[in-house]
Amino acid sequence: MEISDIQDFAIQARLAAVLGAAEFDRVFAGVRFAEVEGPLLYVYAKDEAAAAAIEDDFALLVADIAGHILKQNIDVVVVLPKVLQ
Repeated sequence: MEISDIQDFAIQARLAAVLGAAEFDRVFAGVRFAEVEGPLLYVYAKDEAAAAAIEDDFALLVADIAGHILKQNIDVVVVLPKVLQ
């Protein structure tokens, strides 16, 4: 299922509210929450470093927030750099 722009922006807004502007801008600038396939959430980050930081440090938070907004269970967050989009 493709994630709509409104859902993408809602996830970003909730993350920014939890993390604060400085941390959100450092890690999530340029991120796009793209689609959901069953329990998998696909996210595109600006580069490989941002993708690794999101997967390592924020995957559980992203899964929780996205699950509430999308109203479905998210078990795995797959983060790819935008060059692989």
